[in-house]
Amino acid sequence: MENWKTLIDLKKEEEEGNIANHEPLFVAKLNSTLIMGLKENIEQNIVTALKSRESDKVQTLRMVIASIKNEAIAKRKDLSEEEIQSIIQKEIKKRKEAAEAFQKGGRAKLAEAEKAEANLLQQYLPEPLSEEELAKIIQEVIQETGAESVKDMGKVISQVMVKAKGKAEGKQVSEKVRQILS
Repeated sequence: MENWKTLIDLKKEEEEGNIANHEPLFVAKLNSTLIMGLKENIEQNIVTALKSRESDKVQTLRMVIASIKNEAIAKRKDLSEEEIQSIIQKEIKKRKEAAEAFQKGGRAKLAEAEKAEANLLQQYLPEPLSEEELAKIIQEVIQETGAESVKDMGKVISQVMVKAKGKAEGKQVSEKVRQILS
């Protein structure tokens, strides 16, 4: 078992480009032991949805995977979990905006379909912060920055978004900060 290295050592070697020096069997073992990431989870759910003939779910998840792949191509690197979460949040936002537009246009059926897609994608994101947790983070940031008025909202919101790490929507944070600073 002297040939086996920790996953961290192998990841470092892979980043340095030395992974090609390992035997193919060893590399295959490495790839099979990696923990399933968000993208892989979505891809696995596509297969499951295909088998159970859930065409709406398949279509939605394929669009998300396409967005993830397009972003990876644009950045010319593999995306981190945080970047993938950000893409999913953008897709949810698109669907919510589309649902509102359909609702205003009197197309209730299409609005419901968009809402269902947004709810499907929501399950791939971490649990959102509660109102109390968000208020606590905002208060901490206000104390750290010394913000006193609505003029300081930009500084507060940017730092709150960093601390929330994708667990709060920008619109929600903005409203809460405005409420507290007013």
